[in-house]
Amino acid sequence: MWMIATRELRSLFLSPLGWSILGAVQILFGWFFVWLVYFFVRPDVQASLASDPNAPGLTAMVVASLFDWIGIVLLLVTPLLTMRLISEERRNNTLPLLLSAPLSMTSIILGKFLGVMGFFLILVAMLMLMPLSLLLGGNLDFGQLASGLLGIILFLGALSALGLYISTLTAQPTVAAISTFAAFLLLWMFDWAESAGEQSSVLGYLAITKHYQPLLKGLFSSTDVVYYVLFIVLFLILSIQRLDANRLQ
Repeated sequence: MWMIATRELRSLFLSPLGWSILGAVQILFGWFFVWLVYFFVRPDVQASLASDPNAPGLTAMVVASLFDWIGIVLLLVTPLLTMRLISEERRNNTLPLLLSAPLSMTSIILGKFLGVMGFFLILVAMLMLMPLSLLLGGNLDFGQLASGLLGIILFLGALSALGLYISTLTAQPTVAAISTFAAFLLLWMFDWAESAGEQSSVLGYLAITKHYQPLLKGLFSSTDVVYYVLFIVLFLILSIQRLDANRLQ
């Protein structure tokens, strides 16, 4: 499992795609971060905050907003990384060799999942340098910072697990990327269901971003964490079963 994870992570850094994503994300969020800090230090904003006894702090206005943008952008970036996990093996005719190796299907799927999650953790660690730089001139709420970081990791885990499963269904990485993005968009749109009735609340609970927002605000709830853990486990099990069906064929 760890050999597959290491191989997957190395392949991402040996390809232009991995470095392009790292560079583009750093530039994009660097611009977001500078704009948020500039907005926070504006005299009119500071005067408004000073007159409000319940005014949000630096972490809520800058870091939480940055994390919110990170979730939206990574929703678009994840399909580019997960599309090739299994479908590229199938397209290059290397999947039979992988399936015939003395490895369990669980080790293969978990190795692929941990490989792409390792890449995301490196990306998130680089992004975390931005909010930590605020310590040079201000104070941060480390509780909210840790909660937001946990939310990002769980959110990325759920996206990666779903993208991995869709990658097992096709031999074309492009089809896997489009299908993964469509699935992400559908789960995101569940949060927009505002119609009356019980069905609306059910769809709202299934929304993948609904359980992400409270963590950004520092509101830790076991319900949100369990949702993401069950989501990840479900699609990893489905991926293992799909790969096992291919091995039997």
